[in-house]
Amino acid sequence: MRTAKTISITLPPDMLSLAQACAEREHRTMSELFREALRRYMAGDGEWDALLSRTRARGAALGMRNEADVERLSDEFRQARRK
Repeated sequence: MRTAKTISITLPPDMLSLAQACAEREHRTMSELFREALRRYMAGDGEWDALLSRTRARGAALGMRNEADVERLSDEFRQARRK
């Protein structure tokens, strides 16, 4: 008994060509390629959200408000590390 269901997706021609080339290069079927892409996409959301939450909280605790603050702290860290 088959446990998988067949679905149909629509891709622009250039994306299809890239996907086919990727599948061929990795010796995968298109189904394997898309299953792996979907697994990574679904698993990544929670991890990314958790990372953003942690880094935003840490940034706020350090008083960082914008990218200039990040750059300044990065420069300070690198200078201290060189000494």
